[in-house]
Amino acid sequence: MVVNVDNPIFKKLGMKYPIVEGGMTWAGTGALAAAISEAGGLGFIGTGYWHGEDVRREIKRVKSLTDKPFGVNVMLLSRHIREVFDVIIEEGVKVVATGAGDPSPFLDELHAAGIIVMPVVPSVSLAKMMEKKGVDAVIAEGMESGGHIGMLTTMALVPQVVDAVDIPVIAAGGIGDGRGVAAAFMLGAAGAQMGTRFLTATESEIHPNFKAKILKAKDIDTIVTGNLLGNRARVLKNKMAKNFVKNEVNELQKEKPDAAAIEKLESGTLRCAVQEGDKEGGAFMAGQISGLIKDEKPAADILSDIWTQATGVMGIENKTLS
Repeated sequence: MVVNVDNPIFKKLGMKYPIVEGGMTWAGTGALAAAISEAGGLGFIGTGYWHGEDVRREIKRVKSLTDKPFGVNVMLLSRHIREVFDVIIEEGVKVVATGAGDPSPFLDELHAAGIIVMPVVPSVSLAKMMEKKGVDAVIAEGMESGGHIGMLTTMALVPQVVDAVDIPVIAAGGIGDGRGVAAAFMLGAAGAQMGTRFLTATESEIHPNFKAKILKAKDIDTIVTGNLLGNRARVLKNKMAKNFVKNEVNELQKEKPDAAAIEKLESGTLRCAVQEGDKEGGAFMAGQISGLIKDEKPAADILSDIWTQATGVMGIENKTLS
């Protein structure tokens, strides 16, 4: 198999490595995004339910630290989506990744502003729909990922999406070293996305308790909440996560499950994990790859080491995109 690592979108952005940062609310700060972009990857600010001015603050942080392109990950379910897109356009952001919804109502104005749009997709049908509506690439994310997930594994999802669309496909979910990146290319992807691996970067601003929890994690230390009532999310096991799953079972046994009660349990728990390090009450969103991560080092070293390993596994010259 001939491996082509020259993703035209990545080359246009002047990237050195075909690796992007997954969108991580609260954890994907301007400092981390800047470090990843400056080192030759593509950093992303994770916005979640933020207001527009919160997004602007982190965009300005990135700009103060690097002149390299970066992206903003937008959750389309947010009530503040209009103001968030206004800020993104005003600030001249180069790339937008979207999740939890259909970005097509905003595509024309984003493209008019020269913004590349890459939605996260958990299925072939959604990937085909997004291509038809005119997005520039898709991020095919398997259920190994941390945070909100679909039902298919990366190994099953990525090659099927690659076969179904003609736009670039970025593989995500369970990728944390060079072997994973090489596997993404073997499956036909044009690049790889990593989230959890960057949580232990030196520039990551998550609470030390969160970093320690990842570094100590074993292969079976994640759990999926929301399996029964929807809105599935992968987190590291703790008291909150176990109670969440237990309460789901209890609610499902009722004649009318109180989904609002379950949502309330999760509300604010991600921020508690990222910023406060609440060991038992926080939602430590992280992927199954956590058990592979054993060190903390700069984002530049993470990218360089992973790409060196990936090109070695693929048996190609250690070439970069620029």
